[in-house]
Amino acid sequence: MRNRALYLLRLGLNNPEAEFRDGQWESIAQLLFGGRLLVVQRTGWGKSVVYFIAAKLLREQGKGPALLISPLLSLMRNQLEAAQRMGVIARTINSSNVESWRDIHLELLADQVDILLISPERLANETFHLEVLGDLASRIGLFVIDEAHCISDWGHDFRPDYRRIRQLLTQLPQGLPILATTATANDRVVNDIVEQLGQDVKVVRGPLVRESLSLQNLQLDHQAERLAWLAEQLPKLPGSGIIYVLTQRDAERVAEWLRLNKILAEAYHADLGDGEDGNEIRTKLEQKLLNNEIKALVATVALGMGFDKPDLGFVIHFQRPASVVHYYQQVGRAGRAVDSAFGIMLSGAEDENISNYFIETAFPPQRHVKAILEYLRQCPNGLSTMEMQRGLNITYGQLQKTLRYLSSDSPTPIRRQKSKWMLTPAAATYSLDEEKVRQITGLRYEEQAEMRRYLQHPGCLMEFLEYSLDDPTPHPCGKCANCQGRALLPTVCSPELVRQAQQFLRGSSQALTPRLQWPPYQALESYGFSGRIKEELRAGEGRALCIWRDGGWGQLIAQEQASGYFSEAVLEALVQLLAEWRPDPAPGWVCCVPSLRQPYPIMDLAARLAQRLNLPFIPCIHKVKDNQPQRLQFNSVQRCRNLDGAFHVDLQVRPYAACLLLDDTVETGWTMTLLAALLRQAGVQAVHPLALALNNLGQE
Repeated sequence: MRNRALYLLRLGLNNPEAEFRDGQWESIAQLLFGGRLLVVQRTGWGKSVVYFIAAKLLREQGKGPALLISPLLSLMRNQLEAAQRMGVIARTINSSNVESWRDIHLELLADQVDILLISPERLANETFHLEVLGDLASRIGLFVIDEAHCISDWGHDFRPDYRRIRQLLTQLPQGLPILATTATANDRVVNDIVEQLGQDVKVVRGPLVRESLSLQNLQLDHQAERLAWLAEQLPKLPGSGIIYVLTQRDAERVAEWLRLNKILAEAYHADLGDGEDGNEIRTKLEQKLLNNEIKALVATVALGMGFDKPDLGFVIHFQRPASVVHYYQQVGRAGRAVDSAFGIMLSGAEDENISNYFIETAFPPQRHVKAILEYLRQCPNGLSTMEMQRGLNITYGQLQKTLRYLSSDSPTPIRRQKSKWMLTPAAATYSLDEEKVRQITGLRYEEQAEMRRYLQHPGCLMEFLEYSLDDPTPHPCGKCANCQGRALLPTVCSPELVRQAQQFLRGSSQALTPRLQWPPYQALESYGFSGRIKEELRAGEGRALCIWRDGGWGQLIAQEQASGYFSEAVLEALVQLLAEWRPDPAPGWVCCVPSLRQPYPIMDLAARLAQRLNLPFIPCIHKVKDNQPQRLQFNSVQRCRNLDGAFHVDLQVRPYAACLLLDDTVETGWTMTLLAALLRQAGVQAVHPLALALNNLGQE
């Protein structure tokens, strides 16, 4: 049997001299005899080799198809190619191949599939349960949980849909071989996974250290310094690599800066397109990096587990990751099959705020849970997600997250029937486990503190990571900057390049895309606006000078808004933005969004801007109702209800030239959308929204 497995390995790797790595054959053998196994091995060890070969050998023994659950289906292209070379017939069911589901189902019924790969979200799909899983569950030959740290509440990447796997485990036949794999799990997570897998689980755990990797940390508070450092150092680094950032916006901005400095770089994140289009774009970008056609991909965690490029020359973090586990998993992509590679962590002033935001929004708050369950009690026939926004002041994203969390809990208080959510009998006594949430949130803050310690650590950096991850054999690497006693790469950069980076950041205006549809449920009843926004009432595409509190103008604007006066520097920046933007048709006058709470700062700036542009300032928009602050309204329905009847435009209905509509900050754009419609209703030719800052983190 081992010889057959070795033959398959060599086929899969396309290498006639390949040999099993330590633990690979033993893991395969354990599964062939019906064992339960947790494999904790670093990225690149070959965990996919274990489950593809085991699946193939079990099929040759007449067993049923394997079922693999993974969050990484779009990033398993390399592994699937290897499986194909072994003769493994693998199929995936996911949201990007809906048109193939019927054919795959027929292949499964005909026993023509060796391994079926699904995402954990598929377990929440009622149709999948009825049509596929119901038939498959009784004849599965091997059950595989990829990225098994996601199954643990304590894992760094816990996902609610993975909790459905716990329920599925109790329904599987006795004696079924089960494999769980992960590259990153400390003792706490390992013990939790073992407990969930049941009795007699064998753990195969290898060392984490990557001998070729040289680590270094740099604290550069300002984004301009980090951008300048990248522009100077990237051309000197070996091969191609990945630059990790914490937000999609930073991915786009860093990639743009590098291209301006004649460095081939592309942004990679989850929002590059919908469905198959997005997958196709990401596939092409991955291929460019694999073929060394670009110097770097600037990526969020969307380029995460599952991407395999053995000759990756460097991994750089533009901001500090949330935890040691995140960091090790990402930096460990470099240097798998090269003698030398760099892992560089840059850290800046914004790191803490971004990490805190992700920690604080990881779990649904108890008030959201109570509000949703109470609203569903009032509607025994059920509600769609969209209908819930009518009575719940919760963002659409938070609403979806809370529903997903509740529906994956056991016993679940809600269930989905077609498009409607309904209560289950368990709802009567259900309450969120707030103590568990507090414990996990506290752990996330501890992980953040550990990353701060790592950043300042005077000893071996690799050894620090090994200790943090409970590596069985931690030892100094001899290669990091601290072991070497010197900086591996320069810690300062050209002041002139820093100045250019600052100019770039200050020139990074943000497009404000016009809304095309009013919210449902008569949210703007007093104005009579509903349905599609008529073309003759729409705002034009607008601009925001910066992102709130960013490294360009954002910090200054936040300070000046608090002080009650916007400086000449901000005024000149707006004039420069307008000169570059050149809105068409050209504005003939200026107005602004009024405020009852702080009327002076924005009105004063609008008047000064009009004077600077030699245009009249016409304060024609009046606030006639003291409504709640928009920042306290969390979805489109609630935001527009809050605006309903709040403004009056004091213009006689007749033709007017195009205008600039100025506001200090824009979040979701509904205030600008409404005022543009009212202005255009009065006869204004076009409305060009102009804001000082875009502040939409956590909004719709």
